[in-house]
Amino acid sequence: MKTEEINVSGKTYEEMGFAKLDTDRKRRTGFAEVVFCERKSDEYLIEIYKKLYEKDGCVFGTRASETQAELIRGIFPQAEYDKVSRILQIKKETSAPIDLIGNIVICTAGTADLFVAEEAAKTAEYFGSYVTRVYDVGVSGLHRILSRVDDINKANVVVAIAGMEGALASVIGGLTDKPVIAVPTSVGYGANLGGLSALLTMINSCANGIAVVNIDNGYGAGYMATQINRLAVTGKVKED
Repeated sequence: MKTEEINVSGKTYEEMGFAKLDTDRKRRTGFAEVVFCERKSDEYLIEIYKKLYEKDGCVFGTRASETQAELIRGIFPQAEYDKVSRILQIKKETSAPIDLIGNIVICTAGTADLFVAEEAAKTAEYFGSYVTRVYDVGVSGLHRILSRVDDINKANVVVAIAGMEGALASVIGGLTDKPVIAVPTSVGYGANLGGLSALLTMINSCANGIAVVNIDNGYGAGYMATQINRLAVTGKVKED
């Protein structure tokens, strides 16, 4: 499929007809473009992965199905797929281990929230952040989160992920001086309303230092946490 590189005021993108790949994004923001795989046709997904790999030698995709993973691995055998987070990534080939910086602590209320937590964790790790996982520490057993306060306070930023009523973010916000990114999940019974009850709880929290992303948006939380983590470590968001 023919593509064309377009330059607008010194900024470039790749015109593919069905998509415009933002190949200038990493230079502008410090983060390369990521592929949202869900609902993309096989043909489009393949062409996007090929072009991004050609440009950067690595690709990061979210919300990929197992069928899509098999499709991409048929072309890129080195592609890695995680069934929990649904992350489909091709890592940059390097002989030296990658040094992950800082510390992002990711907490979940329950194991049912892990699909969002692992999306956040793998996003942060892909973009170079060190992640500490503190899972299954919901408020129904408050002693569990209290036993990990020391670990939480070692973070540069905390991600609190919870469904049901979403109270975990408020508890963590009251225990630490670190910024908290709250992620409501769609986990819960009928009145959870697909995550709306958790979202409203987090937005209305009386604890300070909490910011809220969209329901089930692990990627957004991992991205924002990495921005904060980079600032804490280097004083700048962009990678050198």
